[in-house]
Amino acid sequence: MTGFERRRRLLRTVLLSPAYGPLFASIAAHGKPPRDTAATRTRQPAAPIPPAQINDAIAQLDRLVNAQMARTGVPGLAVAVVRGARTVYAKGFGTRQAGTRQPVDADTVFQLASLSKPVGASVVARQVGLGSVSWDTKVRDHLPWFSLADPEVSKEVTIADLYAHRSGLPDHAGDRLEDLGFDRDEILRRLRYLPLHPFRQSYFYTNFGLTAAAESVAAAAHTDWASLSEQAIYQPLKMTRTSSRYADFAARENRAVGHVKTGDHWVIGPARMPDAQSPAGGVSSSVNDMARWLAMMLGNGMLDGQRIVEEAPLNAAISKQVQSSPPGNGRPAGFYGYGFNVGITAAGRDTYSHSGAFALGAATNFVAVPSTGLAIIVLTNGYPIGVPETITAQFFDLVQFGSIQRDWASLYAGALAGLLKPEGSLVGAQRPAAPFPARALSAYTGTYRNDYYGPLQVSEQNGALLLGIGPVPIIVPVTHWDGDVFTFTLYNENAAPGTISKASFLSDRVTLEYYDEDGSGTFVR
Repeated sequence: MTGFERRRRLLRTVLLSPAYGPLFASIAAHGKPPRDTAATRTRQPAAPIPPAQINDAIAQLDRLVNAQMARTGVPGLAVAVVRGARTVYAKGFGTRQAGTRQPVDADTVFQLASLSKPVGASVVARQVGLGSVSWDTKVRDHLPWFSLADPEVSKEVTIADLYAHRSGLPDHAGDRLEDLGFDRDEILRRLRYLPLHPFRQSYFYTNFGLTAAAESVAAAAHTDWASLSEQAIYQPLKMTRTSSRYADFAARENRAVGHVKTGDHWVIGPARMPDAQSPAGGVSSSVNDMARWLAMMLGNGMLDGQRIVEEAPLNAAISKQVQSSPPGNGRPAGFYGYGFNVGITAAGRDTYSHSGAFALGAATNFVAVPSTGLAIIVLTNGYPIGVPETITAQFFDLVQFGSIQRDWASLYAGALAGLLKPEGSLVGAQRPAAPFPARALSAYTGTYRNDYYGPLQVSEQNGALLLGIGPVPIIVPVTHWDGDVFTFTLYNENAAPGTISKASFLSDRVTLEYYDEDGSGTFVR
């Protein structure tokens, strides 16, 4: 979606569940978060919510959903509510594919995007309960080749550090390698070339950092992540329409296709194949299946009288581990656990949640408030404009207060408006009226080296320059801008339509603006 993934810094300040407490100061002082104790837990309110108020909130869901569909035109969505151990509401709305009459129902499978992280965290918690690993197991114990830029951090980083996004890896490290076509193993190996922020003293959200931790857990179980997820969570919970493999999603007949908006119309977006970051964004599921997962979560690891996950490691995942966003502008601080946003509601009740989004066509959100016995999940097949978050926020306002307290639709729409804007310093700029001429194109051609992104091949064809980058090179034509500066356009998960990148040549090197967000975008001939 600076691109989509980079602008998620803005998204986090809006979507992270609010919470209070001086936890970040403790991390800075001690190098790691305190254990979840009575001093770090939020006191639960004593006053119960009238059952009739909860019943009324559930009864209003059809109206809330229809209002958001009418407001945004999002093609399809599905909603489920869990109350205690029971699914009390599960319904689909709209169509799986714009322009068709393929209805969404409660069994329609959607891509979950980053909602995969809490699902995967429950897989890890199950393995912790079995004794295969602990949250504090070092990643290298079972993934010995994993390295980061700092040798000491490489030795010490744990599963917990990566699931809490406190390893020091930069924001969304590795995501643009995925867009270039690198596989999971190669992306994880290339993370060592990125500069680190302070270890256990900073929070930067990373899909591939978390994926490295999950890979270590799978290696400890002597299997792959998708198979482990099936064995640990999906099969015991009878989540028959859930998978961590894209091929399974693509093979489902009853699946929702991702959509993006072009002008006033929703159209099918490019396929998003997230297998490389499967633990962080590759799960697909239905609301009926996810309701069973939420019932297990509300049951502290139990469902239908069966222990699925041990309570202690699951509770660790939904406890405050790191401050994810500072307080400001009337907002309290936000916190992150192990794969979960954690905090308190406006009514002072503990909550955990997560959102997911693909710029190519998915937006999801769940919220659980254990003291109410309730959880809600909303899955959509449109790119992120705040629809699922609006519905879940409205629902819990009705549950806790009996009325909607804020204009959530406007809040989320305004906060997310910048996420889908194109990236690049030249977006909207006019080319110089009298640009300096380029040198002979042969002066730019050749192979340029970059440890992180791999080689860049600059070639000349029919009087124009072409860039070739990626393991199976993506060929990108460039256009002269001014002097030794050329431009090219991109469209992918992290580059919104209209993104323009400079390619600035200087002597024996070229810097590609789009790939230079962490200072890694210079290629040397």
